[in-house]
Amino acid sequence: MALEIKIPAVGESITEVTIAKWLKQDGDAVKRDEVIAELESDKATFELPAEADGVLKIRVAEGETIGIGTVIADLDGVAAGAAPAPAAAPAAAPAAAPAADPIAKGEENPAASDQAGYGGKPEGGAAPAAAPDAAPAAGGGSVEMKIPAVGESITEVTVAKWLKEDGAQVSRDEVIAELESDKATFELPAEAAGTLRHAVKEGETISIGAVIARIEGGSGAAAPAPAAAAPAAAAPVAALASAPAAGGAATYATGVPSPAAGKILGEKGIAAGDVAGTGRDGRITKEDAQNAQAKPAAPAPTAAPAAAAPAASPAAAPAAGGSREVRRERMSNLRKTVARRLVTVKNETAMLTTFNEVNMQPIMDLRNKFKDKFKEKNGVGLGFMSFFTKAVCIALKEWPAVNAQIDGTDIVYSDFADISIAVSAPKGLVVPVIRNAEQLSFEGIEKEVMRLAGLARDNKLTIEQMSGGTFTITNGGVFGSMLSTPIINAPQSAILGMHNIIQRPIAENGQVVIRPMMYLALSYDHRIIDGRESVSFLVRVKELLEDPTRMMFGV
Repeated sequence: MALEIKIPAVGESITEVTIAKWLKQDGDAVKRDEVIAELESDKATFELPAEADGVLKIRVAEGETIGIGTVIADLDGVAAGAAPAPAAAPAAAPAAAPAADPIAKGEENPAASDQAGYGGKPEGGAAPAAAPDAAPAAGGGSVEMKIPAVGESITEVTVAKWLKEDGAQVSRDEVIAELESDKATFELPAEAAGTLRHAVKEGETISIGAVIARIEGGSGAAAPAPAAAAPAAAAPVAALASAPAAGGAATYATGVPSPAAGKILGEKGIAAGDVAGTGRDGRITKEDAQNAQAKPAAPAPTAAPAAAAPAASPAAAPAAGGSREVRRERMSNLRKTVARRLVTVKNETAMLTTFNEVNMQPIMDLRNKFKDKFKEKNGVGLGFMSFFTKAVCIALKEWPAVNAQIDGTDIVYSDFADISIAVSAPKGLVVPVIRNAEQLSFEGIEKEVMRLAGLARDNKLTIEQMSGGTFTITNGGVFGSMLSTPIINAPQSAILGMHNIIQRPIAENGQVVIRPMMYLALSYDHRIIDGRESVSFLVRVKELLEDPTRMMFGV
């Protein structure tokens, strides 16, 4: 009989995908869970595993774009009962059928069974001995844990860290994993008490709604029968370990690549034994294979000197000294989003930058005079950010177009100042927001900056804390930048760039004096902000910073 292979649902907002590459040719014999194609959407790339053993018959050519649910291939010669098992475990399996995977019972997320090695056989390996899934121990069933919806525009997340090991006993509402999206990090609590079974490897990216784990009721499921050892002649990679780990999940020998990893290593000409696996029980994942580098060839033996000198020839170029190794790393979701947004801003706005400079001596004198008393009274230091935020809030009231946004054919003006502060976090640039900054005192601004920066360093910022700003301040000076043109943080219309403070000679009252000077840069969207408004805004900020008493009296 023939089994149709259809495009699975890969995300809420994804309605079509492109067949980026067929990894198996038409007419090839494939194994269950072996990756046969790579699918590409406008947001991510996915792997498509075979749903059963059989002969592949391709219906759709490589490079074509098709809708979700479309049949793209057939598997001929599929034995009865070999199709993917339904969510409910069968009462028994026929002797001729392959044993059902102890983890992948539901098949809601077929792509998750490849890289992590949680449900497939090694490529070319023999099927395990037939045995039905062991029923959970008396006292509870199995609860599937799926990735919850964490935000309107988020369609996939990465399993940043498992806080509970596979097979661990967990309590209801106990946090078992940290999930990371392109915007924030979330905690995943257990939905029931029982034994945790991972369905996705740490570091993998999966879609919203995909099964990430199962919780088996009571003390866990009874261990299934040991898997039969694969015949040595049939397996091109290391065989499965002879017995599964306690708890029911199959254990793979160290150095076994997943099907996708095996293909990549084959193309690179790298032996599996030369790659260190980071997957479960040391299994080699797709990422390990992508990062693997071929060992340099052994130097050829020196040839014996010729009896007679050969004819004169050009001198050989000297060999390059030092390391020539390269390293490839997958971009994080956060980095992908930042890259996409920055390119979009450059392409969709009429961005322009105007510059000015400010004498920081008055602010530095004021800080030196009051910083100790300020910290003693408020428990927080008096930094430059509170002065700049205050000055920006006052200038935004006087020039409201700088605080406005374009929404379609409308201009949206805000009578409040939600100031976004660019912070360099361990995983990339994040921009938390100080709400109603115009109403805060110097003390309130400094405390809020300290709180948000701490959350950013600990990767605990929420989407709400990074959304809805009306104007952004970024400080490249902390890294030594003297001058830059910052990119607008869309959908905002302007951003102020601070830079390092340099002692420079300037003219004051006809005399040359040395002062601590800082360059300021205001990038703005010329579609909504005219030159008069942008320059006047920046000049007003300069006036307030060079005479901070103006901020105290609102003049």
